[in-house]
Amino acid sequence: MRTSTDPLLSQRTSGVLLHITSLPGPSGSGDLGANAYHFVDWLVSAGQSLWQILPLSPVGPGNSPYASPSSFAGNPLLVDLEDMVRSGWLHATPEIFLEPSHCDFDMVVPYRMARLHDAWQGFAQGALNPERAEFAAFCAEQSHWLDGYALFMALEARYGQPWTHWPTPLAQREPGALAAMAAELRNDVMFFSFVQWRFAVQWGRLRDYAHTLGVSIIGDAPIFVAHHSADVWIHASQFELDDCGEPSVVAGVPPDYFSATGQRWGNPLYRWSAMQAGGFSWWKARLKHLLSLVDIVRVDHFRGFDTYWEIPATELTAAVGQWRTGPGKVFFDALGATPSNKMPSPALPIIAEDLGEISPSVTVLRLACGFPGMRVLQFAFGDTPANPYLPHNYEPQTVAYTGTHDNNTCAGWWHAASPVERQAARNYLGPQADVEIHWAMMQSLSQSVANTMIVPFQDVLGLDASHRMNTPGQPSDCWQWRFEWSQVGDDPAQRLASLTQAHGRNRS
Repeated sequence: MRTSTDPLLSQRTSGVLLHITSLPGPSGSGDLGANAYHFVDWLVSAGQSLWQILPLSPVGPGNSPYASPSSFAGNPLLVDLEDMVRSGWLHATPEIFLEPSHCDFDMVVPYRMARLHDAWQGFAQGALNPERAEFAAFCAEQSHWLDGYALFMALEARYGQPWTHWPTPLAQREPGALAAMAAELRNDVMFFSFVQWRFAVQWGRLRDYAHTLGVSIIGDAPIFVAHHSADVWIHASQFELDDCGEPSVVAGVPPDYFSATGQRWGNPLYRWSAMQAGGFSWWKARLKHLLSLVDIVRVDHFRGFDTYWEIPATELTAAVGQWRTGPGKVFFDALGATPSNKMPSPALPIIAEDLGEISPSVTVLRLACGFPGMRVLQFAFGDTPANPYLPHNYEPQTVAYTGTHDNNTCAGWWHAASPVERQAARNYLGPQADVEIHWAMMQSLSQSVANTMIVPFQDVLGLDASHRMNTPGQPSDCWQWRFEWSQVGDDPAQRLASLTQAHGRNRS
């Protein structure tokens, strides 16, 4: 397992949260093309050293990157089609209107997948020997996850339903049945492998470009995976499933700030005893793979490693459930995450997402592993000065946010805030709160002792609630937000760079 020699989480730094699908571009969603490189340039002009993204994995139900069919694969929607044109495998993009202000997945997914199929055919018919050799080398190097993923996707395309409804020999992964289908669906299997190759090549180029300009990338690891995924299909014995392969219990959180009935995510829960017996090998491989793509990993729902909310699969909401004990420190010890006395920063570059109702034992676990936690300023106002989300209560080992992808924008939060919250924010942030709440909040975070500050791009631009990325518990119309460069202008980068310089977070 790779360890961190980069003191990013121990220095005063700042960055911007923007998922790649939110970038501008001609093909309906942001991708790894020219606009991604332009955004890196923008970060540099704004004095930023961190770019935080959402999971790079393919989207799942509701177009969520947190319900992916694979925790190893890259999102095909992020593959730059123009790169395929330059390679000679794809004809120039045909004229088609795709909404520039948001990602219309109903149009974008079939359009982009059709274009990727065309590119695969172009590659298969016209690739040069060096290109074929490079593709073959990638498939061999990544076979530990790629073979299973590509076959899973080919079978999904064939049967069009969850894997538990596939023919029994395939659902139960009988070797003979798998080998026969791999041969029969070879072209489809190779197509899905080809898309992953192009994703890896394009992502590697973008990451290297960011690194040359001093920009590091924060990735995201959802704690749970989707039931209909290559992960669960291949490793079914490590999940809490019944004899038919269906979840007996599912993941979520009890009623909280976001939802009166809690959040029923529906992911199968891990059979932690089986995972521990196997040395947590799947988790080790997953984290190693992710750290080959990004510099820092935000581990979503960190508290689930201490205690997690178990919901009977028959329940329609998360209101009924029970807390169960997670693997705790033994899990992170196995991953090599325990800091040494000679190493004040964590042995792994991990940010622990510890938002919501957090018990003292979760904090004990986080501190024992040396991971910084998260603080969101939108949660700070309206009760007492001891509120842990108020900047004067931060510790250096903190990643401070105005909001996350699950929050409203600052402007949207201000508009919807109660009179008590607004007055508390005025008292704390000063008169600028009434004029530019987003800059008032950013300044307060930037002045704090928190080593790391991350601001959603919507807040840098001062956008209202119509621009939020996700509303937890809302099954549709999320993850669609995109911006256009005409919305940006020169002022946000200049102001953010000045703020960063003034508070010692500048790139150096």
